[in-house]
Amino acid sequence: MNHALTQLQPYPFEKLRGLLAGATPDAAKRPIALSIGEPKHRSPAFVGEALTANLDQLAVYPTTLGVPALREAIAQWCERRFNVPAGWLDAARHVLPVNGTREALFAFTQTVVQRADSSQERGLVVSPNPFYQIYEGAALLAGATPHYLPCLEDNGFNPDFVAVSADVWKRCQILFLCSPGNPTGALIPVEELKKLIALADQYDFVIAADECYSELYFDEQNPPAGLLTACAELGRSDFKRCVVFHSLSKRSNLPGLRSGFVAGDADILKSFLLYRTYHGCAMPIQTQLASVAAWNDEVHVRANRDLYREKFDAVLAILGDVLDVQRPDGGFYLWAKTPMDDATFTRELFAREHVTVVPGSYLSREVEGVSPGAGRVRMALVAPLAECIEAAERIRAFVKGL
Repeated sequence: MNHALTQLQPYPFEKLRGLLAGATPDAAKRPIALSIGEPKHRSPAFVGEALTANLDQLAVYPTTLGVPALREAIAQWCERRFNVPAGWLDAARHVLPVNGTREALFAFTQTVVQRADSSQERGLVVSPNPFYQIYEGAALLAGATPHYLPCLEDNGFNPDFVAVSADVWKRCQILFLCSPGNPTGALIPVEELKKLIALADQYDFVIAADECYSELYFDEQNPPAGLLTACAELGRSDFKRCVVFHSLSKRSNLPGLRSGFVAGDADILKSFLLYRTYHGCAMPIQTQLASVAAWNDEVHVRANRDLYREKFDAVLAILGDVLDVQRPDGGFYLWAKTPMDDATFTRELFAREHVTVVPGSYLSREVEGVSPGAGRVRMALVAPLAECIEAAERIRAFVKGL
């Protein structure tokens, strides 16, 4: 067996199941889960119609590169959304469809990391802390060492990139970014992205920007910038060392479609395509054609944001004076401070109120005595509005009863 498998930590939800085992919640209270970030809004009907209209494609082997119509739709969406000049993104060279960002982030790491021989130090995969656990697992299974950058409140829940040593940058092979962040909801400003691109050039590493929450924001007049925005403003038409990951799961409430894309540096994507050809992960053609419909429509995405705004407004109005919690820059999570140990808070909340959240310490790693997730919980506002309100009222009652 691959010995690197022994280095993998249990997934946060496996830890959560263990934490809640044996707790007996009030059976009179229906369970409300604010734990898993699975969108619960209705999927757009027209996407389902496009999927079923193309079921004859079940008889066709899909290609890893994907159909031109999908790659063109993605390239055009990127141009519109991130102010990329027309023609910079060549759909045949700069775009690859993927089966959601999770598998793509993992596979991309296997492609990019250059394994060390016995005489070399292992390369680093640098990520925010707390973080999406795929970054860590992908690094370990690629033969790299994870390196964690704390995301603390005094730095706006973003890593302090200035504090990173030159030695870390020299060993860095991939820098993972997540903006808006999971679980913090923090955005990385475009000027910061430009500085990171300069560091990537100086130290020769790849920036892998996980932007799967990019379409969940609050100000319709100011959509958040992304790594492609920074490239466009720098005149970086080759997107050198820059790759972005996007998905329809959160944007379009289509987590079951398993559809996303990777875009950026054509040389990197050429190697990634080779890896994926052997990996056997081509997206079914009917899924690709349904995805074209989703990327070409913004009406349902604006309606989706309206639903999240309504939930954030309602929940923060209920919790704002009993918990230290603020509206994030984006995403659908609340990153709340707890008045006690986060694991104890989570277990007691479940036992007394039948509401499930995730301890922040399960989403982060302790480095030099500091765990940036300790003393916080993540609440995913994915349930319908009425459930989110009921959950918030139960959490308020729980906190006030402590």
